[in-house]
Amino acid sequence: MKHVIVTGASRGLGEVLVEGLLQDGFHISSCSRASSDFIERMSAHASYQERFSWKACRVEDPVQVGEFVEEMTARRRGINLYGLINNAGVAGEGILATFPDKDAARIIEINLLGAIYMTRAVVRQLLRSENGGRIINISSIIGSRGYTGLAAYSASKAGMDGLTRSLAREVGRRGITCNSIAPGYLTTEMSKSLNPAQKAQIINRTPLKRLGTSHDVLAAVRFLLSEGAGFITGQTLMVDGGISC
Repeated sequence: MKHVIVTGASRGLGEVLVEGLLQDGFHISSCSRASSDFIERMSAHASYQERFSWKACRVEDPVQVGEFVEEMTARRRGINLYGLINNAGVAGEGILATFPDKDAARIIEINLLGAIYMTRAVVRQLLRSENGGRIINISSIIGSRGYTGLAAYSASKAGMDGLTRSLAREVGRRGITCNSIAPGYLTTEMSKSLNPAQKAQIINRTPLKRLGTSHDVLAAVRFLLSEGAGFITGQTLMVDGGISC
């Protein structure tokens, strides 16, 4: 039995990751800023009650993060803490010259510092065992490609990819891998701001001629958690239909 922590679990991609990994037999500890219908449904699900836990946690608060990881590992004492999926994130659109300072700070704090704090807390747990582990950062192609009006968001995701590469070197000797998954444009709440013309333009530029789905990302997560990915670390896997080619 393996225990995986998933952040940003209340909606969107987080829902799909949590439910998919529960179906695979993992024990899941999850967090988000607030509960949701999905969290309530998973908590009450007869097949998942013993393997699913949720707690409110602001990932940008290192104290809350430390308490969350300690509590969740204590609840599953005897079950191997195996993985972390840093999925919590926010976006904000606007030209940098007029972009509010508070909005830029919030994006960096949640997307990047949140991932750093959560990873640090989980790595401390993983280093106590000899079982290795898997850290997966949900990044974005925007972190490497850029996009007008998303400078702060792009900077936060580029930072996550840098975290991935450096941490892979730090913890590899202990059998812990660290990789990023960089989705392209997905049919999630974060793409709702795109108008039909923008969506059509993106689809036209994508070799596979569609937007991605959360299940495309789930497939990549499943692979990186699998035994078959045991010799892969420090990489950013693009799940974007080829748009970044």
